[in-house]
Amino acid sequence: MTIPIYQVDAFTVGPFSGNPAAVCLLDAWLDDDTMQGIAAENNLAETAFIVAQKDGYNLRWFTPAIEVDLCGHATLAAGYVVLNHLQPDLDSVSFDTISGKLIVTRDGDRLSMDLPARAPTPVNVSEALSGALGEVPSEVHLSRDILAVYDDEASVRGLSPDQARLLALDEGLGVIVTSQGDTVDFVSRFFAPKAGIAEDPVTGSAHCTLVPYWAERLGRSKLVAHQVSSRGGELHCEHRGDRVIMSGRCTLFLTGSIHL
Repeated sequence: MTIPIYQVDAFTVGPFSGNPAAVCLLDAWLDDDTMQGIAAENNLAETAFIVAQKDGYNLRWFTPAIEVDLCGHATLAAGYVVLNHLQPDLDSVSFDTISGKLIVTRDGDRLSMDLPARAPTPVNVSEALSGALGEVPSEVHLSRDILAVYDDEASVRGLSPDQARLLALDEGLGVIVTSQGDTVDFVSRFFAPKAGIAEDPVTGSAHCTLVPYWAERLGRSKLVAHQVSSRGGELHCEHRGDRVIMSGRCTLFLTGSIHL
């Protein structure tokens, strides 16, 4: 069996930044263990698998360790592959996923995607979370992930979490840390050792929680965000009630084939 594969850097204008994702083109779903094995072999934050259907594609996402219910940057990467390499005559592509129908659309020199909003709920600041992060946040909220809010960008950039203690936390798939930005509306980082990812470079799914939070706090729906990982990435976001629109650029890094 030969599987075409594309590796795309998402939320960036060039290689070696943004978040790399693999996009694998399948004729039909493989068994879960094989797809998980491919993702582990790729050893990227996410591997997306797409299967063509009558009106768009089916889409699933795997980290090196688990299948996840939503991944933004790999959805953007999959949209880039379809709109630039598989069906360049299209202006948008629809993906059927475990999180519903997700649409990627051409938006000038960027691509935009429509994802579900995951507004967080305030919770108490726990000693376990503060100890794992190494600095006490000013607020903590919870959706799929834990959202820890700090007072300034320097605090977010300076965190060096204890991965073992993050792994031991009872709640949340991952931990988002955030603050207002010095030059953008807000900054963030994302840690997900439970998903086999110490720190994700740029995380679309985390912004499904970040955008509703910051839209309410800042009193406006359109926001510019920067994920301040070592690779870094920029996202243009809009809060639309129960949906979040995110746009960014993608760069193709490699194409090839998997042989099984």
